[in-house]
Amino acid sequence: MTELTGFLGPAYLWVKAAHVTFVIFWMAGLFLLPRFYVYHQETAVGSPEDRAWIEREARVRSIILTPAMLLVWVLGLMLAFNGDAWSQGWFHAKLALVIALSAYQGWLGAYGKKLANGQRPLSGKAVRMINEIPGVAAALIVVLVIVRPF
Repeated sequence: MTELTGFLGPAYLWVKAAHVTFVIFWMAGLFLLPRFYVYHQETAVGSPEDRAWIEREARVRSIILTPAMLLVWVLGLMLAFNGDAWSQGWFHAKLALVIALSAYQGWLGAYGKKLANGQRPLSGKAVRMINEIPGVAAALIVVLVIVRPF
């Protein structure tokens, strides 16, 4: 296994395990937050329920999403620099999808601020549709990492 000979050495498998663990946490948050937005969008602006959703969403962003995403990036880059990932096509595609998911998380944060300010710019159906983005991205990433089609 050539990965074990990089700068991580015997820590490689531990870093990889941590990376996968934090990917799971990140994905959980990326599934949860848009679902919260679906319910939040239906509340009356300024109501106690509206304020409760604002607080719940802020917790998901600060306790789950942001730390998990940062750890996924740090651990993933450690793995990429440890091996020969940068020269492989599957890795470039995976990296593009991870960048897209990071941008999606940024968009979710911005949309949450709009909801907190009483704006409801998207329809309930549109918010339900955006909830599918992380699932599609995750499926593609798993195929790229496991199958390595190119």
